[in-house]
Amino acid sequence: MAITAAAVKELRGRTGAGMMDCKKALVEVDGDMDEAIKYLRTKGLAAAAKRAHRAANDGVVVIVGDAGRRAILELNCETEPVSKLPNFRDFADTLVQQTLESGAGSVDELKSQPMSGDSAHTVEESISLMVASIGENIVLNQCTVVNAGEGHLLASYIHMGGRMGVVVEGSSAVTEEALHDVALHIAASAPRFVAREEVTEDLLATEREIAMRQAIEQGKPEHIAEKMVSGKMEKFFVQEVLLAQAFAKDSSVSVGEFLKNTCGPDATIVSFVRYQLGEGA
Repeated sequence: MAITAAAVKELRGRTGAGMMDCKKALVEVDGDMDEAIKYLRTKGLAAAAKRAHRAANDGVVVIVGDAGRRAILELNCETEPVSKLPNFRDFADTLVQQTLESGAGSVDELKSQPMSGDSAHTVEESISLMVASIGENIVLNQCTVVNAGEGHLLASYIHMGGRMGVVVEGSSAVTEEALHDVALHIAASAPRFVAREEVTEDLLATEREIAMRQAIEQGKPEHIAEKMVSGKMEKFFVQEVLLAQAFAKDSSVSVGEFLKNTCGPDATIVSFVRYQLGEGA
């Protein structure tokens, strides 16, 4: 029988399970609402939905791949002990490997795929089953596949046993060792942009406006205020732009200077991805 949107909505309201799970349950039992509820409870999906409101601020960041292509993924749970469970870690490893192999461009795309090694369930359903098994809310927070450009090189770094992860892409001139050092720097310094050119005009205008207001509120004359704004904008670049930041291993040079001094004038960073537990929520 045809499953109506109203029936799916009703089942979702009664169980809290996901829309896809509700539709599948109704299809399996030919639209019988009571049987659909039993189906969801049997699968553990209704129980998973009841935990979905609970904060999942712990978990793990995992990375897999090689110098040309890598995937990074954040899987969250509620508590640190669960984040260290072998089955939770194995599940995260399976998901990031599937992300790499499928090239999933978003969390929603990954969730809709058949689970690797279990084609009877989607990734979303498998997460729900893991929730029912472990007894904590589990959230697939974010995932990204990074493909190196022609001649470029990828490096990665996992910090604090998976509480933070970085994938960084360097130009063809950058050595593997130097790129690894930059990955460590990104983990420690949390830049928002690679180069100054990436900072949008809207953001720059906002920063200038805030700096000018602060100067005016301090009673500074206009010519002094302008100098203060220029100084604060330069400080903004040093704080937020990777290539302008003081290098973590040698603060006497910027990251950009370190690369050129170490690898040559054409050495630079092309892109990076930095995941820290909870920041992508």
